[in-house]
Amino acid sequence: MIKVNCLNPIAKVGMNLLPDTFGTTDNLAEADAVLVRSAAMHELELPKSLLTVARAGAGVNNIPLDKCAEQGIVVFNTPGANANGVKEMVLAGMLLAARDIRGGMDWVTANKDDEAIGKTMEKAKSKFAGTELKGKKLGVIGLGAIGVLIANAATHLGMDVIGCDPFLSVANALNLSRNVQIVKSNSEIFAQCDYITVHVPLLDDTKGMFNKASLSMMKDGVVILNFSRDLLINEDDMGEALASGKVAKYVTDFPTKKIANMDNVIAFPHLGASTAESEDNCAVMAVKQIVDYIENGNITNSVNYPAIDLGRCQTAARVCVCHKNIPNMLTQFTGVFASEGINIENMTNKSRGNYAYTVLDICEKATPELMKRLDAIEGVLKARVIQ
Repeated sequence: MIKVNCLNPIAKVGMNLLPDTFGTTDNLAEADAVLVRSAAMHELELPKSLLTVARAGAGVNNIPLDKCAEQGIVVFNTPGANANGVKEMVLAGMLLAARDIRGGMDWVTANKDDEAIGKTMEKAKSKFAGTELKGKKLGVIGLGAIGVLIANAATHLGMDVIGCDPFLSVANALNLSRNVQIVKSNSEIFAQCDYITVHVPLLDDTKGMFNKASLSMMKDGVVILNFSRDLLINEDDMGEALASGKVAKYVTDFPTKKIANMDNVIAFPHLGASTAESEDNCAVMAVKQIVDYIENGNITNSVNYPAIDLGRCQTAARVCVCHKNIPNMLTQFTGVFASEGINIENMTNKSRGNYAYTVLDICEKATPELMKRLDAIEGVLKARVIQ
């Protein structure tokens, strides 16, 4: 029985997809797989039995990726599963920034006891006048699953949309509206756009990308929307830009104490993917990924190991090896099988940074002795057999 530990509640629609050979456990120490949403894992002791961690969401900051990779634990996430939920929040953020909807609602609440509210509001509403999105230019930085949905939706609102993504995939490019103009650099977006929304991961070269230098390139009164990561913004520089009017509104799903106390900030408590549909989609994708990995050795949407998909094993056994990306590993693997008189019918090896993954379909069942010999090879992090 494969044991799955859920560090957070996972939607039933996903958990119901676990095969009969899988069961749940409250004891992390005996788990073969972990499903997690927001629970912090950095301080947890990960058992030797653990094969995989799946994050029901896109961000993986709560998971010790290097620690997992070093122990041969494949970490998955679910990119795109919550894309529509985030897209709708970004559209709501743009509307809230364009029109003083919140101010108008607050006025109604403050004047709810006014018997003549129907008349007095006609005089008061001019204070809450705004602008329309139609005809405004939107810049989308990062054209992944979320960015593409936002760009396409904005064109239907009558916005002029430009996007930038040096790593734009073929699949996302095919899904992008032909009305979206692709530019080569973020600086083109900074210089041209009335609204800028960012959808990139937090990396060394994206941390603090909205800073004094980039903000100075933007149009006066620009609206910036951040539904990706709080650290993409230099808070002090953003505060200065808001105070001066350079940035008219900063819309974010990641309020910090400093940001939450700034004027002209519209902040949400990380609601981007907080929909029943997004939670269901993430749960389904996460469960499917861990089942396919454990049953077939296939890797899809891992954040620390390369993608490999050989379908179902059609031979006597399949051996899966997580290992360091160092020379001579494949020669040592094939040498072990040769010495045991076992023919390798199919083999795939891919690497990702310092780590690699090798899958070998063999014509005979793998013996415990063979697996011990593979485990003993320096650089092997975790080897297992599916048969």
